[in-house]
Amino acid sequence: MAERLAPIRIRRAVGLSIERRNLITVIESLLDPLVLLLSLWAVALYAEGAITPPFWILSLIVFSLSFPGPARLQLSIWRMAGEILLGWITIAALLLFFGYASHYLGVFDTDEIKMWLWLAPLSQLVAHLGFRATLPLLGGLQGGPKHAIIAGMNNQGLALADRIRESRYTPTKVLGFFDDRIDHRIPHRIEFPLLGTLNELPQYVKDHNVDRIYLSLPMATQPRILRILDDLRDTTASIYFVPDTFVTDLIQGRMDSIGGTPVVAVCETPFTGVNGLIKRISDIVLASLILVMLLPIMLAIGIAVKLGSPGPMIFKQRRYGLGGEEIIVYKFRSMKVCEDGGNIQQARQGDQRITPLGAFLRRTSLDELPQFINVLQGRMSIVGPRPHAVAHNEMYRKLVTSYMVRHKVKPGITGWAQVNGYRGETETVDKMQKRIDYDLEYLRNWSLRLDIDIILKTVLVVLKDKNAY
Repeated sequence: MAERLAPIRIRRAVGLSIERRNLITVIESLLDPLVLLLSLWAVALYAEGAITPPFWILSLIVFSLSFPGPARLQLSIWRMAGEILLGWITIAALLLFFGYASHYLGVFDTDEIKMWLWLAPLSQLVAHLGFRATLPLLGGLQGGPKHAIIAGMNNQGLALADRIRESRYTPTKVLGFFDDRIDHRIPHRIEFPLLGTLNELPQYVKDHNVDRIYLSLPMATQPRILRILDDLRDTTASIYFVPDTFVTDLIQGRMDSIGGTPVVAVCETPFTGVNGLIKRISDIVLASLILVMLLPIMLAIGIAVKLGSPGPMIFKQRRYGLGGEEIIVYKFRSMKVCEDGGNIQQARQGDQRITPLGAFLRRTSLDELPQFINVLQGRMSIVGPRPHAVAHNEMYRKLVTSYMVRHKVKPGITGWAQVNGYRGETETVDKMQKRIDYDLEYLRNWSLRLDIDIILKTVLVVLKDKNAY
């Protein structure tokens, strides 16, 4: 009977631990979206007496643009206020622009719009200040400040200690480290003393009322970790294992649970669950609006391409999409040739294959407009790593570290690498490596706000960038 009940107790313990650890993160991610919705509903109730269908539709759009809310607890109050204002200006500008373009803005009274434009950021600021004020109370409910020690004075251990020390709302104090290595091999830090060897750790825990123990030891030292755990059975301290994240560069690293068994994500797509739904909805909404607004321009470009030189209006090329699957990507033809074989030469400055009209289209990125159709098809996203020709993928995947990881998400019309100067030809492996580094950074830090920021920066890059030819 005991053996049958043990797994049930383990599952409950894991669930409670994850819930407790993520409480502040969940509140932060929901705070801005919920406050914006409540402020919008307050305006609707004040002006209309009820939340009418147009307000419900706007609520859905606002939530998709603002979720998940960013973490601001570690920021100063002035910086927090500045980021709230900047974020709201970005969202409001986007809503006003597409509302005007789609004539949906006329559904709302001007006074209602003005009221919400100042009420929303003010409500956000009040909510964040209130959240900060209640955090000490939440900490008190959990038993006040905690004392912690760290086994293993290495890079990840010191990084953890720094995070705990710098966190204004984490009621934990690091008393020091334990390590077996000889003195000159340990990266000493004055603020974190070396308290003893690993053999002395269990007794120190008993004598000094330690609440938390972090095992920051290399994964290769499993026997030593098991021995420490065995020595710590006679203690009530909470024990945490700090994975050696310096072994690999994590992509969306996080804890998860499968049937009650905890697992650590080392390389994962950011578009799982709700995030994937938000990404897809935003792609469909934005791509549809852009295609409607730019349809006359696209028709004019298509006719000009057809009349300007022999060949098809639309150039179709095989590229790698999500999961490394081949997809067909559309572009307005900008060259005299339509290459899609095993050996494709990247466009270069002064390339004789490029038509006069094609040079203009490529410089202004107007040749990419048909890819919004790819977005509606689900093959691409508006923002993501730029897709490369199949021939280039097969070449660079052997030369560039983590090249294929970028295919854990759909390719994009624009991306983080492009707005950071890596647009156009990548004539060296080093340049391609830099582009991939930016793509992986996008995967690690994705948010809907980052997508919006990239879209806005893309407009500026297209206007002044000279790397595309």
